[in-house]
Parts: sequence; C-alpha cells; structure tokens
Amino acid sequence: MTSQVLHLQLTSMQLLDAIQPSAIGKGAADIRQSALSTQQSAISTSQSARAGCDVVIYPQEPSEIVLQLENLGSRNLRLNVQIEGNFPSEWCRIGMEGYDLAPRSRMDALLYFQIPADFFENQGSLGLGQSLVLDFHGLIYVYYTEEDTGRQLVETSGINLYIRPRSLYLDFLPVLYREVDFIGRFLKIFEQAFEPAVQTMDALWAYLDPMTAPEALLPFLAHWVAWPVDSRWTLARQRYLIRSAVELYRWRGTRKGLRLYIHLYTDLPLDDQIIRERDKHICIEEILGQGFVLGKAHLGQDAMIGGGRPYHFIVRLRPDIPGQVNEELVRHIIEQQKPAFCTYELYIEESLVISH
Repeated sequence: MTSQVLHLQLTSMQLLDAIQPSAIGKGAADIRQSALSTQQSAISTSQSARAGCDVVIYPQEPSEIVLQLENLGSRNLRLNVQIEGNFPSEWCRIGMEGYDLAPRSRMDALLYFQIPADFFENQGSLGLGQSLVLDFHGLIYVYYTEEDTGRQLVETSGINLYIRPRSLYLDFLPVLYREVDFIGRFLKIFEQAFEPAVQTMDALWAYLDPMTAPEALLPFLAHWVAWPVDSRWTLARQRYLIRSAVELYRWRGTRKGLRLYIHLYTDLPLDDQIIRERDKHICIEEILGQGFVLGKAHLGQDAMIGGGRPYHFIVRLRPDIPGQVNEELVRHIIEQQKPAFCTYELYIEESLVISH
C-alpha cells in the first residue's frame, strides 16, 4: 500500500476475534474456487480484494474503519476517495476532513459501515437454492492529482466485511471458545429460540399488572381475583376495576367501598380533604336515629311515628361535566355493593351552565 507519493493505512476501530470465512452461500465448486483465489492472492495481493483490513459488522451496530492518508511528496494533492465491492453502496458512508493534502502531512478519512437491523430476517429476495452470503469484499480507491504537474494517480487497498449475528451467550463461555467464529454463530441459534422466553420472564410483572397486561390476558386476571368482566365498561375502566378488586372486596358493604367504586367508574373526585359530607362530589349520607326514646327523641327530627325505613342511605352525585354519570350503571353499582337489607335513594345533581 506504500508508494513514493501517497501512503495508505487502514485501521479497524473494533477489536476482532478470530474470523473464519463463511462457506454459506457457496457450493463445492465455489469453495474450491475460493481456495484457488486465496492462493493466487498470496502471490499477488494487488489483484485480490481479500487482502486488506478485516471488519466484523453486526446488524444495526455501526462499524468504522479509519483510512490514514500521508503525503510523502513535495506537492499538494487533490484527493477523491471511492469504495467498490460486492455489497450495497448504502451500507457505507465516507467522511473526510477535506480534499487537499499538503506535502509531508497526514489526513484521516472515516469509513462508516452499518447494515439493516433485519438483515438475517429480511431475505425474501433469495431464489430457490440460494443461500445467504455473510462475507463481502471490496476495494478502496484513492484518486489524487498533483497540483503542479497535473499527474493523476490512484492507490488501492482491500477491505473484508464479515457480517455476524451478535450472540449474548458468548459472555458465558471461556475466552478460548470466543476466539472461534463458528461458536458464536452456533450459539445464536439457541439464543433466538430461548431469549424470547427469558425476556418474558424478566418482564413477567408487566403481564400480571392489569394496567400494563395485554388485553387478551385481562379475562384471566379478572378470573384470578373473581371479578366479573362487564362489556359496558371501557377497556381502561376494566383495568382500574380489576386492579382495585381486592381493595373493593375489603371495603364492600361500607360507605368507603361504595364511594371508591363510584369514583373508579365516574372519575368523580373522592374529596378526602373535605370534612363535610354534603360538600363532596360523591355524597353518601346515612339516616341514623335512636328510635322512640322518651325524653330524648324529637319527633320529625330523629324519630317518627309509624312506618319508616331503617338502614336507609342517600347518595348524591355532583358531576362537573354534564352527562358524566350514567344513572343506570350507578344504580347497578349501588345494588352490587350495598348490604341486602339496606335501602337507598340516588340523586344526580347536574351543574347548570348559564351562557351570557
């Protein structure tokens, strides 16, 4: 790669393990031809692209090669770097600091390689009997023109691209086995089979949380906590109800449980910071009385003569948005949550919006 005027040097930015050329995509005749080509390249490296810098490329991971250019002459050089090979041109981008190289000075150019993330999966264009090619070769051409003489020359250098799958399982093997390229490709088969299950186990908590679980798993989670799935609830509302089922069971039959259930459905605030019950958006008042006790009862206030409804309560809802509350569903909630011997009254006090 050395001449009297321009000197080229390629340096891969990755530390490479041992790489064995892949036989995938080659028949027996192709392999014999490849062996003959290798022998010929040992005699004349200038006629073969296989003699040069080696770089391993993993899908979606960038790989870089630094091309160092040194002007050994006494004249300014005008540079033009191009690359050709048996790989798509969009895999490589060339970055340069400039196009003029002064005498006795150096310049670095960057060859940036990146292949699609679905390289191994997206192989629909392969014909019948064809196999996937993993090894690619190319030549770097550096065209330069001397400033005073106008003489145009070219220097070349070879690069070898080896596309390999990234295997996490190699980290569990001794260093001796990591040096064998075939081991990494072989372990990738098991990794693709087992890794989805491992990732599912790592995120198992998300499958068991009704707020993040897939929609298809919600009936199972509802059955797990014995919660009936009602098609009248929206999907988001069902998630909240299933998640709060245990707490609703704990407070079932109480004012707190009924208020929480109505809150989960209607989005009316709980108003825990408000002390007076009548001022809350979800007001639940119990009718309490001591019965007819001479000397203590006040007729019409805490005692009445004849009839009466013991264990009676009143529910008043004050939505801020008209139509926010469905009366039929609220009655269904109350009937489900209240004790069987209790009676109730329901009032929905819609706020009136007056336009001026």
